[in-house]
Amino acid sequence: MAAGESLAEQYLALIDGIVQQTLKGNVRSKEQVRSQLEEAVERGTGEIFERSLLRRITEIEGQLEGSLKAPRILRALKTIEGEWQKGQADRQAASGITLAADQLCQADASERPIVFLSLIDPNQPNSLNRKQLQQLAQALGDTEELAPWQQGILAGLASYERLEADLVSWLYQPAGGAVGFGSGDRGGPWPVWQKASVGLPKLLFTALAQGEAVEAVTRTAVDVASWVNLAVVLHFVQRSLITWFDKQPYSAKAGKQLSYSTSLIFAAIWGRLAQGFRSSGAGSYQALGDGSFQLMLQILRTFAQRDDFPLYGGVFASFSGDYLQDTLDYFSEPLSQVEGTQEKARILTLLGYSRQMLGRAAEAKRFYQRSLEIAQAAGDLPCETADLCHLARNAVLEKDYAEGVATSQRALILARQRGDRIGEANALVNLGYAQVLQGRATDVIDAALYDGAIAYLNQGLELAVRQGDLQSQALAYNSLGIAYVMCDRPQAGLDILAKGTETINASANIYLRGLHFLYIAEAHHGLKQTEQAVFFSVIAMSLLASVGSEEWRQAAGLTSILQGQLGEATFQQTLEKYRRQLMPVISADGYEDISALLEKYRK
Repeated sequence: MAAGESLAEQYLALIDGIVQQTLKGNVRSKEQVRSQLEEAVERGTGEIFERSLLRRITEIEGQLEGSLKAPRILRALKTIEGEWQKGQADRQAASGITLAADQLCQADASERPIVFLSLIDPNQPNSLNRKQLQQLAQALGDTEELAPWQQGILAGLASYERLEADLVSWLYQPAGGAVGFGSGDRGGPWPVWQKASVGLPKLLFTALAQGEAVEAVTRTAVDVASWVNLAVVLHFVQRSLITWFDKQPYSAKAGKQLSYSTSLIFAAIWGRLAQGFRSSGAGSYQALGDGSFQLMLQILRTFAQRDDFPLYGGVFASFSGDYLQDTLDYFSEPLSQVEGTQEKARILTLLGYSRQMLGRAAEAKRFYQRSLEIAQAAGDLPCETADLCHLARNAVLEKDYAEGVATSQRALILARQRGDRIGEANALVNLGYAQVLQGRATDVIDAALYDGAIAYLNQGLELAVRQGDLQSQALAYNSLGIAYVMCDRPQAGLDILAKGTETINASANIYLRGLHFLYIAEAHHGLKQTEQAVFFSVIAMSLLASVGSEEWRQAAGLTSILQGQLGEATFQQTLEKYRRQLMPVISADGYEDISALLEKYRK
């Protein structure tokens, strides 16, 4: 009998023995089965054992109908199979931990940050979890050279454990508190996390809580252990927050928009730390700077690969918009150091949208054009279509209506050819919108032209509703309402804008909400409904100003006209009348700032 066959028979006997022990009630736990397997199955002969086990399972499955005992035997065999597989997984994981420890040990000191980050990179299939990091720290042993890595990993895990209970508590501050990632007096999680932290994480959270530059942290004495501690705690805080936010898609205070913002803000923190370390001049800090930059790229890459990446906006959630805008502004310089990839194209699209939202059309155009080139080279068709849609909308902002129409048509053809329904909805909306503005700019009074444009807008809205995409629906409702108002059909505009209010609020896009309320105000103004026009123009002015959009001035202009028509005393009485309805939307501070914004507009 061949050696392999002899071993197969031995394993069959082992399997049969465990089954008999199980049937007699002598096996008290699954761990007992695993222990027997680990002791009896020789290293390197796992395939022989698996074939023997499969043979017995197949035999017993063939006896199920004719034997009362067979189901019990099969359950015992399945227990053996399950414990064998768990043991294999544990051995594979242990092997991976050993390999990871060897990689850190063999790497040069300057390369260790990059090697370590590859081990926790969520873009890799087997990135280490908390338990595995604990095992890695233990595997590093007591060697003096690797002691800072061991200390940093353990400190980071302990830091995260202290923060875990307060991970989202800051979202539920008392009424009137800021909700979201602010800095300084703009609120956010930093003061809460600061209290639960020690060491370098505490220094970072303190700087963020006080509105200080993140780079200042790098001017303190930062050693390898402190940097690893920070890398571990921020890694798990960020990932846990995103997981939690993704489970709250319909929450008024949290949802996917906060997931997006979490990725961007944590990436910016690491980017700024990289900048600080690299500019310090200290040789030992260069490796920490490179590692920090790598962490920024890892986060952006993970974000850009999301199935629901916000190609058409939606990042500007209902919180601290200015802080998020500062974050988005930051990425222009670091991304110039990175090769053109699909992920880079998507982030550039987002940066372009942020500029477009602020009315900085020339800057937005540059971002979209760079993204379009990269997306075409990378074969990222949804991103390519989105860039064309944004370029069309941007052309309208620049009053190049012919270009807006032509680019919308190009996007529409591309979307239809490739079955991109969300892209098709946005292209239809942009096409109708551009045609309406083109007709108005050239004083065309042909009703057929406007009816055709509005037909495109309605098609886009219908398709957006079918796709269930809130951002596309919000854009469609907004554009259609604006088109009716611009075509001197204020009641039709008011009806469609009112119908879309719930969807636009649910999209959590402050910029679109601001535009939406601006044109509701315009519609009321056209209908001579002055008080309602005041109410909505004030909301629009406040929301658009809160995210830094230059279009707040258009809302302020309308508010100022209404103020002149009513007279100061009646205007103030109207504000007081609507005070209770205004404050939940624009906050108490926003209500107090109404006069200041109007004064700023007049200067």
